[in-house]
Amino acid sequence: MDNLTHSIIGFGVGELVHRSLPAEADSLSQRVRHRLLLVSCALASNFPDLDLFLTKLLPAPLGYLLNHRGHTHTVAWALPQALLLAFLLWLCWPGARALLRTSRSARLGFALSVGIGFVLHLAMDYTNSYGVHPWYPMSGRWFYGDMVFIVEPLFWMAIGVPMALIMRWRTLRVAGLAGLLAALLFFVMRGYLGWMSLAALLLIALLCGYAQWRAGPQGRGGLLLALGISLGFIAVQGVTSQQARAQLTAALEARDPRARVIDIAMTAFPSQPLCWRYASIASDGQRYSVQGGVTSLAGMVCPATLAVQSDSVSFSGSLQELRTLKASNCRADAWLRFSRIPLLANGELSDYRFSTTPRGNFTTMPVTQASSCPQGVPAWDYPRADLF
Repeated sequence: MDNLTHSIIGFGVGELVHRSLPAEADSLSQRVRHRLLLVSCALASNFPDLDLFLTKLLPAPLGYLLNHRGHTHTVAWALPQALLLAFLLWLCWPGARALLRTSRSARLGFALSVGIGFVLHLAMDYTNSYGVHPWYPMSGRWFYGDMVFIVEPLFWMAIGVPMALIMRWRTLRVAGLAGLLAALLFFVMRGYLGWMSLAALLLIALLCGYAQWRAGPQGRGGLLLALGISLGFIAVQGVTSQQARAQLTAALEARDPRARVIDIAMTAFPSQPLCWRYASIASDGQRYSVQGGVTSLAGMVCPATLAVQSDSVSFSGSLQELRTLKASNCRADAWLRFSRIPLLANGELSDYRFSTTPRGNFTTMPVTQASSCPQGVPAWDYPRADLF
């Protein structure tokens, strides 16, 4: 997920943890705990993305592909990161340090906020088609949720509106609500979000905001409703993703009965469970074929900007050529530890999942044999080991 979404979710969960604990002995301690739990959960929800500083350890594009969502996005590294974040907050925040020494509920809330924040980061990153490999070093296998768009405004509205209403100062409340509305309108005007989705998001915002207002100054109603809606949305996205994949698999195999569909990567549209962009890979044992396009359920008209590739585009290549390249080219071998829908064409490797990103395909790598092999390549499993 993008870091704005990670932050909004982290702030919302930190607020929910704070409101679920017994109040502190005095108002000053209560305010310090409130700020501590909000900040700690939001930071924990973003902390694993510090691996972006490691992308320079390998030549482009390998550094980003293999080191982002790398070791810091594993369960094994979650505890050391959590302890480091907790230590830094303890060291740099004297008021919080004094409170944690004396308050059991503050210590419990702090531990929950940091721990849940890291779990949320891995779980939310899993939901999209980029993938994570959380069980390394026990297993380097990639897991792909294929459920939620990487920038999902539903979380902004469901969680962000109650959080804006909770703010103490009226100026901040108005600014927060205005900012959320402006972000939605920007998505609509750029063609990323349909008008029906906009109406649904505004309704969700009103429901969550009203529930939080009815809950009172210390209530949790709006936040709990936002959490329930968010989980329900992810579940619906998961079901419709599987339905769309099953329909695509049947259609592709009917079109070419000799080929077996190996994988279909599903990329969601923002707040639109019936629209999906897909990238598929199939093989007949000698050649592989890569295809991409947009599919919709129930005849839904998908938002214009993300549906520009409305007609399926297909490429094919030799499996033996791909296998030979993997065996003979160490840079290509490293690249294949990331690629889920690999395509070798015009002297370049690219992952077809990202063929239509606004800034071009960031996975593209020229096929040249470097004078020396890259060092420190992570031992992630090959997503397409079934081809090799």
